[in-house]
Amino acid sequence: MSNFTITPLEGGLANVEGFYCDAVNVGMRPDASQGDVAFIRSDEICDIAAVFTSNKFQAAPIKHYQRYEKGFRTNFILINAKNANAMTGRKGIEDIDTIMSTLSSKLDILNPVMSSTGVIGYRLPVDKIVTAFDTLDFNAKNSDKAAQAIMTTDSFKKELACKVELEDGTHFNIAAICKGAGMINPAMATMLCFIITDADIPKTDMDVLLHEGTEHSFNRISVDGDTSTNDTVMLLANKKSGNYDKAAFAKALNTIMFELAMMILKDGEGANKLVAFKVKGAKDEEEAHIAATALSNSLLVKTALFGEDPNWGRIASTIGASGITCDDTTLTIHYDDLLIYSDEFRELDKEREEQAYNIMKQEQFTVTCDLGLGEGSYTAYGCDLSYEYVKINAEYRT
Repeated sequence: MSNFTITPLEGGLANVEGFYCDAVNVGMRPDASQGDVAFIRSDEICDIAAVFTSNKFQAAPIKHYQRYEKGFRTNFILINAKNANAMTGRKGIEDIDTIMSTLSSKLDILNPVMSSTGVIGYRLPVDKIVTAFDTLDFNAKNSDKAAQAIMTTDSFKKELACKVELEDGTHFNIAAICKGAGMINPAMATMLCFIITDADIPKTDMDVLLHEGTEHSFNRISVDGDTSTNDTVMLLANKKSGNYDKAAFAKALNTIMFELAMMILKDGEGANKLVAFKVKGAKDEEEAHIAATALSNSLLVKTALFGEDPNWGRIASTIGASGITCDDTTLTIHYDDLLIYSDEFRELDKEREEQAYNIMKQEQFTVTCDLGLGEGSYTAYGCDLSYEYVKINAEYRT
């Protein structure tokens, strides 16, 4: 078993050798101090792996990506906010070609890819976006500006980086920026995430580890149960460090992706609480997955969390409605370590209700549901649903 050390780093994407990033405002955002067009560039050609939304109406940037041959390599990602370029048909893809053609006249790029976030149903303002190419610094390492530029309803930027030191004294770096706060559903959560590394990782490992990392992070979180047209997680590797260890890379990647997923939940539009829904004792893992996901998506559960109401009935009802195998005589429900339901304790006495209420006042806690029927287990993550969520989304275009 390999030994390695993972050290968090400040500065996000700027830590990874051979990568550059920056952002500018071209007028899509009214606040000129925040960028709306960003890029990530490598001075070496990169292998790339990606996971996309399960929404059947995938946005034009995803369709543009999928036109490339399998296993293609690239050195450039362009990202814009305020416009999703989704449900824009053939013209949406053609607009990306126009933008990239303009860029290629100014910069040496190979198989460039694009990612977009914002309102669905409008074509990109191509004339505005191409003006960015005259002011972007393609040799900058400004992770802060790039991370802020991709935000939509996010209240804070999301960027992480780490150095992975191997037992032979060599090292590599991994960094990521991410956006997401609303339309978050565990079917590829509604978000964009761009991960870069200088590790000398084989392409086959990139594909496998990115999918595994997504399953244990972004595919386990829910803010509101809605899945976007643009969800994207990309991993780029330029191999410049020359160093790699699969176990070390997997651990670092999973850590970064999980922490970013938790940042999204904490930033869930108007959210105040981050809750882990652990289902165990299910007939099998698939049924545990179904029940845990149902709990993280349930609007009634989310509003009970917001109201800090220890109403175990909503938990039990959601499990029963999920269609899995369950029995109210074998079920137990805990908030953290406090038993709030079992066959013996079906009614909360005043003391335990007060204890449950105090747990629910916390910013983070765990709801554990043991079905008592088998070995299946799964943990999903959710947040409460507040008045602010309704306000933000009611006014999204206005």
